[in-house]
Amino acid sequence: MKKTAVYPGTFDPITKGHVDIVQRATRLFDRVIVAIAASSKKQPVFSLEERVDMATQVLRAHPNVSVIGFGSLLAEFVEQHDAQVILRGLRAVSDFDYEFQLAGMYQRLAPNIESLFLMPAQDYTYISSSFVREIASLGGDVSAFVPDLVVDALKKKLRK
Repeated sequence: MKKTAVYPGTFDPITKGHVDIVQRATRLFDRVIVAIAASSKKQPVFSLEERVDMATQVLRAHPNVSVIGFGSLLAEFVEQHDAQVILRGLRAVSDFDYEFQLAGMYQRLAPNIESLFLMPAQDYTYISSSFVREIASLGGDVSAFVPDLVVDALKKKLRK
């Protein structure tokens, strides 16, 4: 049986930390689905379509990765795609409490799905999409934190 992991998030925008987690997951799983949440409550800077397109382009070198937007319960999405694992990134101890609560909820909603946590490489532990958006909105250089394609997209989006 092929092992499939779903790596969910808003990816607004996708960062080098996200890419690091995906690259490492491709060595652990036969298939990795980057599940991009519509997440209208967070009022993302980029539309769902833009986020899916950016992630698809950034991750295109990985044949066992697919990028899919979704607006349903994550547990339902994971089951619909015959995945066995929900993959989450942990940057710092402060992420753990929230992620621990989520894992417990997923266990209740879909007991056959495991939650797995990966830490990004040390160079990326401080990067978050919200920091990137804030820095970019103030005209700062975010090229150390996101792929070049995302730098360009942020400049265009925030220039408006």
